[in-house]
Amino acid sequence: MTQLSFSSGTLVMVMFIIPIAILCVKLNKLTIPGAVMAFFVALLVLLGAGYGGLVLLGTFFVLGVKATSHKKQLKQVSADPHPQQRTAGQVFANGGVAAMMGLLALGYPSYTYIWCLMLAASLASATADTLSSELGMVYGRNFYNILTFKKEPKGLDGVVSLEGTMLGAAGALLIAVVYGAFFGLNAAVLIVWLAGVLGNVIDSLLGATLERGRYIGNDVVNFLNTALAGVIAAGGYVMTKGVV
Repeated sequence: MTQLSFSSGTLVMVMFIIPIAILCVKLNKLTIPGAVMAFFVALLVLLGAGYGGLVLLGTFFVLGVKATSHKKQLKQVSADPHPQQRTAGQVFANGGVAAMMGLLALGYPSYTYIWCLMLAASLASATADTLSSELGMVYGRNFYNILTFKKEPKGLDGVVSLEGTMLGAAGALLIAVVYGAFFGLNAAVLIVWLAGVLGNVIDSLLGATLERGRYIGNDVVNFLNTALAGVIAAGGYVMTKGVV
């Protein structure tokens, strides 16, 4: 992994990120505050985790946008249709942990490997959550409450489908593979994938309990599942130290 400084290719990448953020506003994918937040998230990820981190973030973003817009007319009849235009809060909820890991990599570069591992795990969880919920509403056949396993309407907090769960796991796997391509193909790839899958399960559990009880909102749920995925990855690293 290569940390960047403003004296290297960072400025070029920044000039690349800015027009993408503007384009996302023009295409109604992000609000203006959302685009500003996305820029700072991308900047911290770039500075802390290098090009590999930025590609991971970009992979999550592209998959999320595609999944959100895919057959969106079918989602409008769900119990909880998802908005197409992401706000600053939603951007931070999904990418804030990755940005924090980038900042930690800048402040404590001797631990960059673990920060990047946690960064990837958080994005794997965010990807799994987005794909399982957005595509699950389209391709899911039967929907169940993750706690009671009773059938419930699609789109409700804590409601999952087998198809959505598998698609989410596939998304987490893609993030793990991208991580391996930039940071090394070893046991850490499996850690990132498993952390992403478990983070998605945690998201559903939080949705079925605290979110459905109106104790926390969806943005908090998303932030917590990505943060806990990072913690799970860190724990996996400790258990497999010497292998990764």
